[in-house]
Amino acid sequence: MSVATRQTKQKQALRDAFVEADRPLSPDEVLQMAKKHVPGMSIATVYRNIGSLVEDKWLSTVELPGAAARYEVAGKQHHHHFQCNDCAKVYELFGCDLPSKTNLPKGFRVTGHEFFLYGTCADCR
Repeated sequence: MSVATRQTKQKQALRDAFVEADRPLSPDEVLQMAKKHVPGMSIATVYRNIGSLVEDKWLSTVELPGAAARYEVAGKQHHHHFQCNDCAKVYELFGCDLPSKTNLPKGFRVTGHEFFLYGTCADCR
């Protein structure tokens, strides 16, 4: 069994954190949640295991404009994201109400899109 696929107590604590949160998490958020199960966990362990889980395609990276990457469980249906301006937590928005017809310049063709919303989450209101 390779190091990338080896199951450790630390890696399981990270998986549990993502499943429990059910939203994209920063490495710091993962560390705080995982420490409930593995108190001595370090941020270096979080980064190493996140890298392994991304490599294994269990996690995917969520790139936010002007912010550090977050990570979420991979394989979900197409969705977008909402980031709270106050607490900086990121939430998933399922469904896509963007118009299928856009005003692209002549000759352009859409192959994908990203859409982010910003505001205040229910906890911060």
